[in-house]
Amino acid sequence: MAPIQQEPEIQFAQRLASNEKHIRTKAIKKLRKYISVRSQRIKGGFSRDELLKLWKGLFYCLWMQDKPLLQEELSNQIAGFLHNFQSVDSQFQYLETFLQTIKREWTGIDRLRMDKFYQLVRLVFRQTFEMLKKKGWETSVLARFLELLTAQVLQSTSGAPCGLLFHIMDLYMTELAGVGSAELTAEQNLTFIKPFCKSAAKTKDRILLRAICNSIFSVIVDQAPFAIDDLMKEMKNARTEDSDSGQASEEENVKTRSVKKPSKKSSGKPTNDEDESFNLEDGLDIELPDDEGIGPVLQFDYGALADELFQLASRNNTPSFNRQKLYKVIKMLRDLSEGAFPQDEYPEEVSTDEDDDEMFGSRKRMKREIGLGEKEEENGASVGGQRALEMALLDSIADCFHFS
Repeated sequence: MAPIQQEPEIQFAQRLASNEKHIRTKAIKKLRKYISVRSQRIKGGFSRDELLKLWKGLFYCLWMQDKPLLQEELSNQIAGFLHNFQSVDSQFQYLETFLQTIKREWTGIDRLRMDKFYQLVRLVFRQTFEMLKKKGWETSVLARFLELLTAQVLQSTSGAPCGLLFHIMDLYMTELAGVGSAELTAEQNLTFIKPFCKSAAKTKDRILLRAICNSIFSVIVDQAPFAIDDLMKEMKNARTEDSDSGQASEEENVKTRSVKKPSKKSSGKPTNDEDESFNLEDGLDIELPDDEGIGPVLQFDYGALADELFQLASRNNTPSFNRQKLYKVIKMLRDLSEGAFPQDEYPEEVSTDEDDDEMFGSRKRMKREIGLGEKEEENGASVGGQRALEMALLDSIADCFHFS
């Protein structure tokens, strides 16, 4: 009886999870070619179950990999498989099965291996944003990605572990800015964060609400000065291009002019026109904040974002706790839209409980009562001392009369 031949996906999964490094390396190379060839077929692409089997092997391939540099290289290769799929449907299916696999295996990852899977999640989202960029940030493709993100991560029925959910929110804005900050408009950026706005309005998990406020809304508020810095730089570059085009139109006149360098006897001071240009540039350099180490940031229409949040927070089914938190965010965004930067940090730890007020009031009353008691004791001690002094004087006078 001929042996039953195993499916290619099972064979790949077994080789990817092998204890031998050279077997895993060969399996990775062959898998890239296998994905490219099979996904080109009009009929017979990957099914969901087949991709889940491949992701099982890829997960344990990274599990077996040691040394940080090799782990990063392997994570880049695994995330880069997304671009080997030839259709958008298969690419989103690859992303969906990855999220299903990482959700299933997340609680079994020990603390020594957690960092490399953190890195894998980050790189997969980075390559997903690169894929959206190659598609020209098409509206239909973007809508499909956000729908997948909501169903697999943000919904309460998604089953996503808290650690994975919080990690995705932490990397979301950073990776999106790194890929698309130079191309995305404020309207497109608002579309990218709409799923988080909806989750913040309707979730009953206060920890999730606080995480969304810290990882999404607070980042937008904190990066507002640097976003304006980028906008000013773009305006400055546009003004420079306009001036260059104006100079090109007068090229014949420029050729006839002679450029004179300041002599040693002259003061070497620039002309009035040069003074104005230098002062303008110096003013821009002084007024704009230092964005060294900040990295790329996203542009937002703060007024439009505030309107979107207000529309969600003002619904009848929005929990009152969520509404109060979102109204604070809305106020900050309104201030930013009017050009006023918030002076205080995000009001996250402000207590509104009446019990705290009563406690603070009782403490004040206790302090006042203790203070009054101490004053009374001091007054009593002073009165007693005066009486003792008077009695001593009377005794000394009586002794004097007795001896006489």
